[in-house]
Amino acid sequence: MAQAQRAFIFDMDGTIVDNMAFHTKSWLAFFERRGQTVDADEFFRATAGRQGHEIMHTYIGDHLTKEENALLNLEKEMLYRELYAPHLATVKGFDEFIAKAKAQSIALAVATAAPNDNITFTLDGLNLRPHFHTVVGAADVARGKPNPDVFLLAGERCGAAPAHSIVFEDAPLGVEAARRAGMRAVVLTTTLPAEAFAEYDNVICIARDFSELDVEQLFASSAAAFTN
Repeated sequence: MAQAQRAFIFDMDGTIVDNMAFHTKSWLAFFERRGQTVDADEFFRATAGRQGHEIMHTYIGDHLTKEENALLNLEKEMLYRELYAPHLATVKGFDEFIAKAKAQSIALAVATAAPNDNITFTLDGLNLRPHFHTVVGAADVARGKPNPDVFLLAGERCGAAPAHSIVFEDAPLGVEAARRAGMRAVVLTTTLPAEAFAEYDNVICIARDFSELDVEQLFASSAAAFTN
């Protein structure tokens, strides 16, 4: 019997690239322009993985029209790209890790809450897009994380069932989205410490970066978790 299709599904911001501090800085600058002050740590925990329009409605207000929301999102993301552009780089070990995964015929996908302009900025800026079977972003699904939509669509496009898909994440809302999708998760501590993920029973591994991860061991750990 042929082996079922396996997939690695990567969050982008904070996972493929270590950029969440720059997103936070751009949000803080955006709010400062409007006389608002937010706590950076609380903001990250509440919003990482949510789509921009969802964050705008929460922090600016439900009165925003679709057009007003889109303009505000454009302003914020331009701030982010300006701040992060000089630092654009993959997380340590990522390029080698995906090369090993491709050599073992594992489907690769990106599943992110980022808008298309940021996906282009990151994936094309680093020439990564050709490595992925599919890229799913905010424009492809109605709901952001912790809803499972983005991961389910990525897995479907890869032809991989949730039980054979492993998600790579840096944020609790993303790990929760993977849990709701029926997928196991690997956590990278690029943004938060390991203890921030203690409550999630779908986490099979926690690492500082991709150099600490072994492709086959992850699927062995995932299989063991599903049988326990």
